Amino acid sequence: MNAGWSDEELKACVAAYLEMQRDERLGQPYLKRYYYARLAQAYGRGEEAYERGMRDVSYVLALMGRSWQADLRPLPDTGIDAAVAARIERIAGEILKQKAPPLAALKIAVRDALRRQGENAPRGHHSPRPRRVTITRFRCDAAVHAWVLRQAGGVCEGCERDAPFRDIDGQPYLRLHHMRPLADGGSDTPSNAVALCPNCHHEIRYGASAHALAAWLYDNVDRLIPE
Repeated sequence: MNAGWSDEELKACVAAYLEMQRDERLGQPYLKRYYYARLAQAYGRGEEAYERGMRDVSYVLALMGRSWQADLRPLPDTGIDAAVAARIERIAGEILKQKAPPLAALKIAVRDALRRQGENAPRGHHSPRPRRVTITRFRCDAAVHAWVLRQAGGVCEGCERDAPFRDIDGQPYLRLHHMRPLADGGSDTPSNAVALCPNCHHEIRYGASAHALAAWLYDNVDRLIPE
């Protein structure tokens, strides 16, 4: 995807992606080619452009820490730029009626900077400008949180290693992770929650192996029930 995609076309592509994602979650059959053909007829690109476009949507969702389609794995050589990613992120938030701090554009800017070699140390900003952002948060059940942590017993349920450190209260530091995110309609229940170390928590949200880790957890943590 590039700047040549209009907001209308981007919105149609993101909406189609989220519709397929919903159908997969509900166990309903769908055909990717049907969506590609419909988009191609409406906007005049080849169907392969929408296959790649959907993978770019997966890439942006991964940067946002959101779930993405396993059969639309992000391409390693995606050429999507920060401006287009920001538009996709905004459109996804509008469709889902959720507000969150923008992440994708900054992460792509960092990615692009990492690819440039031999740069001198940047000047940075001595007085960064504040930015007001409205976000949507979900209230979590403290009893569920505590129960899951107690079940973990200070051991990450992902890598099965001891928590890396203790918090200010002397408790093993593990993060509660909802397998199906609350923002995607997941329940705040023990059967949808695991206790993870910071590494595993970031991997399942942002990692290339997120789907593999999720599958391992469903296979090895008895209380988990896919939603």
